[in-house]
Amino acid sequence: MEIRQLRYFLAVAEDCHFGRAAARLHIAQPALSQQIKQLEGELGLALFTRTTRHVELTEAGRRLADHARTLVAGEERARSHMHELAAGRTGRVSVGFIGTATYDVLPKVARTVKERLPGVTLDLHGEVLAPRLVEGLLNETYDLVVVREAAPVEDVHITPLRTEPLVAVLPSHHPLAGRSHMALKSLADEPFVIHPSQARSSMYDRVLAACKRAGFEPSPLVEVSETATLVVFVAAGHGVALVPQSVRSLHLEGVTYVPLADAEAVDLLLVRRTDRFSPATARVATVIEECVRD
Repeated sequence: MEIRQLRYFLAVAEDCHFGRAAARLHIAQPALSQQIKQLEGELGLALFTRTTRHVELTEAGRRLADHARTLVAGEERARSHMHELAAGRTGRVSVGFIGTATYDVLPKVARTVKERLPGVTLDLHGEVLAPRLVEGLLNETYDLVVVREAAPVEDVHITPLRTEPLVAVLPSHHPLAGRSHMALKSLADEPFVIHPSQARSSMYDRVLAACKRAGFEPSPLVEVSETATLVVFVAAGHGVALVPQSVRSLHLEGVTYVPLADAEAVDLLLVRRTDRFSPATARVATVIEECVRD
């Protein structure tokens, strides 16, 4: 049996008339009759009793109609699901974010995808260091990652999202906390709270490079893994820090963000694989770009 034959059979069963069923199906009546005969021949059963004026389902026809409705409905659901999948309106997409993008980008993406693409399931991971995100992208743990830097790799596409300045994070009671802006070298004698060196956070290298260009090497260093923890450590008086400007969206008591007169800039990038890019992943990538640039 073919789904097409079952559709023809159901049309005749519903109309109890070959002519009307053929018109509704947009086929010639002889062709419809032939398809029904082929189906009956394959099953070895008569599905209709026919007279010159009347068509009626047999017992076998009534039983087949129940099965046919289930099969046709299942085929329609499968076809609809495949269309939704091809259009990127359904599927699962895993996205990883570095810590400094976890607080302003991730919530916007989650909210926008829920509104626009309710059939897409997001698997979101925040506060992950860039090297682990890139590794996860390559081993297919993530479909998309948002990072500060990524070396060009075969089958990987990098989309710049934005460039933003570094700002100083100071305890609210710090003597420089009330300034509208400041020079980075003003913090030369301060302990620094910084992202970890062991996992080679991109921000660790950026902060040290910025301090070096300002003429000093920060010491001592207090290393913490999560951006939120880093800001909390500053609030607790363990030192000062440099973070991308977007971290200001993380509203914590006890800290002040002060712009730098000689601010370094850092990039935010969206990275994806070119050989594993589903329609749903493409739609989520577009959402991420829009959320960052709004």
